Amino acid sequence: MDILVIGAGVVGLAVARVLALCGHGVIVVEATGGIGNGISSRNSEVIHAGMYYPSGSLRARHCVAGRRMLYDFCESHGVPHARCGKLIVATNDLEQAKIEGIYEQGLANGVEGLSFLTGEEARRLEPNLACTGAVLSQETGIVDSHALMLALQGDLEDAGGVIAFNTPVERVARSGAGWIAQAGGAEPMELAVDAVINTAGLGAQAVARATEGYPEDRVPPLVLAKGNYFGCLGRPAFSRLIYPAPVDGGLGTHVTLDLAGRMRFGPDVEWIEREEYEVDPHRAESFYASIRRYWPGLPDGALVPDYSGIRPKLSGPGEKAADFMIDGPAQHGLPGLVHLFGIESPGLTSSLSIAEDVAERLSA
Repeated sequence: MDILVIGAGVVGLAVARVLALCGHGVIVVEATGGIGNGISSRNSEVIHAGMYYPSGSLRARHCVAGRRMLYDFCESHGVPHARCGKLIVATNDLEQAKIEGIYEQGLANGVEGLSFLTGEEARRLEPNLACTGAVLSQETGIVDSHALMLALQGDLEDAGGVIAFNTPVERVARSGAGWIAQAGGAEPMELAVDAVINTAGLGAQAVARATEGYPEDRVPPLVLAKGNYFGCLGRPAFSRLIYPAPVDGGLGTHVTLDLAGRMRFGPDVEWIEREEYEVDPHRAESFYASIRRYWPGLPDGALVPDYSGIRPKLSGPGEKAADFMIDGPAQHGLPGLVHLFGIESPGLTSSLSIAEDVAERLSA
């Protein structure tokens, strides 16, 4: 088949790659001038183990499978990464019950390398930590997300796929047994293809609404959850990622490390109405309060605004966290069409597994 993939983030590139490796002709169209300019370049770069998500959900299935695939891919393609491990910590009885639930959920999801630690055991691993108990996840890691996307792009192009940048899709319509996509930009064009995959991230709902014949009532609401990050001056206080008990809309203001060893904190959860990325320095006040619950030694003045990202959530404040939504022909009845909605965390970890899922839905 000739297949159009809309969006060149990590999920779009993973989908395009696997379809090209299957022998299809693949064109990726990207509205911006490069790969990964949206959600994929504005996250924690964490490889998640898969213990947070309900049993049987797409997030649980794809996170666990995708994480295993991602480590193999990174090793075979020379993508910088580290299996550094993570501690999910509790600082009171309520949080202790939360992390016990996460531990049990992880076991139910088939996550390897989990163990439950007392506060004393956790402090032996991380002396700067203050906690009453912790879950140790040995399979959690970090990855150079841009290097990952370059490797995916390389495989895609080696298999004959191409990427057209600065090419926003404005309309998708049925044409005989296939589809015609109208793209704008400096050089407007029409593309006739057999199948269309919508991996447009924050723009997925807009693409779905511009798809002729796709029912409006199948397009889920788009809820924007901005996550702010602050860098930390001074030497890193931890050698592992440190996560507090989860909060509404996210996993709590946690410690992440990059591959150079630099330490940063975030994301928090800021519900917003429109896409904007400026980090308000005043949010540091809430960061200090959150972080000092598990790292009392955080010095005054150590936090500096870094960057932010936006999650394309399908559920809002106070609502149960929505699952990934992958809407293929078996669900909506239109051949050769797959829309992906709400692919937020753990989307990067899940990308290779999601890609295989999409390929299976197209061939079913």
